[in-house]
Amino acid sequence: MLVMLLMLLPVQLWAAPAIQSWVTEKGARVLFVPAPELPMLDLRVVFDGGSARGAIPGVASLTSALLEEGAGDWDADAIAQRLDSVGAKMSASSQRDMAWLTVRTLTEKRALTETMDTVAQVLGAPRFDPLAFERNRKAMLVSLNHDEQSPGTVAQRTFMHTLFGEHPYAAQVEGTQESLARVSREDVIAHYKKYYVAKNAVIAIVGAVERAEAERLAELVTSGLQPGERAPELPQVSDLQASRTLILPFPSSQSHILMGQPGMQRGDPDYFVLYVGNHILGGSGLVSQLSDEVREKRGLSYSVYSYFSPMRRNGPFLIGAQTQNAKAVETLEVIRQTLARFIEQGPSEVELTAAKQNITGGFPLRIASNSKILEYIAMLGFYDLPLDYLDTFVDNVNSVTSEQIRDAFQRRIKPDQLLTVVVGDEQKPAPAN
Repeated sequence: MLVMLLMLLPVQLWAAPAIQSWVTEKGARVLFVPAPELPMLDLRVVFDGGSARGAIPGVASLTSALLEEGAGDWDADAIAQRLDSVGAKMSASSQRDMAWLTVRTLTEKRALTETMDTVAQVLGAPRFDPLAFERNRKAMLVSLNHDEQSPGTVAQRTFMHTLFGEHPYAAQVEGTQESLARVSREDVIAHYKKYYVAKNAVIAIVGAVERAEAERLAELVTSGLQPGERAPELPQVSDLQASRTLILPFPSSQSHILMGQPGMQRGDPDYFVLYVGNHILGGSGLVSQLSDEVREKRGLSYSVYSYFSPMRRNGPFLIGAQTQNAKAVETLEVIRQTLARFIEQGPSEVELTAAKQNITGGFPLRIASNSKILEYIAMLGFYDLPLDYLDTFVDNVNSVTSEQIRDAFQRRIKPDQLLTVVVGDEQKPAPAN
């Protein structure tokens, strides 16, 4: 019922949540959205400590995984029991740019106190027990072995590693067999001490508490952290200088195709233009140009898509598809032709209008829960985006023109500088134009 009501509301009647922001005594930035409707609180602490910061591939993932394995006087079971006793949920994870810990709890006094005291210990006094370290390291090795049996995962990891070359983004988030074999508990502790510090943290809070209580909670969860320093700027990502195609033989009935190049970063001046343009090219599912050409007209692939993944520095622009091994060459050629035509011609006005309506019409639903708002404001804080980002999102989308899309794609996407990865049999793809 909520979904139907939101869809019926005119876009202009929708209002983004008001975001408040401040800095804790130790230097962590806080973004807070009051949400008094439910007696719940969601909190996320994000550190600039993802795999791009890891001295050894996999150390960032190990560090975040071990946070819940013991802190202060509590082992993993004691932490779990404390949270379970008040119905709270906590999780930790990491990616290339960031590592984070998220918790959800009731705002009833005992639940809130028990949960936030636990979070403060987990962040400020993790034990990194040797047995827990070894158990998690071995589990990651087993997971890597399993992933090596997946052609899609092999394609993704090969693409990212090759695309970024010597840049820190090339490091595999989960690590490699070689890196996990040599990583030590001391490496994890060193990573924690360097990057899990207050000045390198952003705290996002959404829930049924007043501003004064949110301030207290932000101070509490960072009380055990050292002030430290913000992580240094990452180097810029280099553009590809020429097209390159990698064919990886794999005993699968389908070929997994990935094609792309470095795209854009968070806060990029072309962000909304490229975002809307990609929605038309391959980001809108079955109604995109890629889907129409590859799937609907020719039946070459059940799924074909494209996306930009902006990060601190230029993340990938990627086109992906799966197809029968015998159809890989034809599929690649159709993808190349469709991309080249889109760069040259841009979208039609009909396509642009439909894309804007689809994006803006669905946007309120994308932040229709506290957990979704939490993810957004954590992203805004981490990437230093303006606090009115959500307020201006619809206007920014609606202001995009066909001419801007054509201009941006011609400037940013180079058909003669694409990396192509095909994992399947040894079909030889058509040469790049």
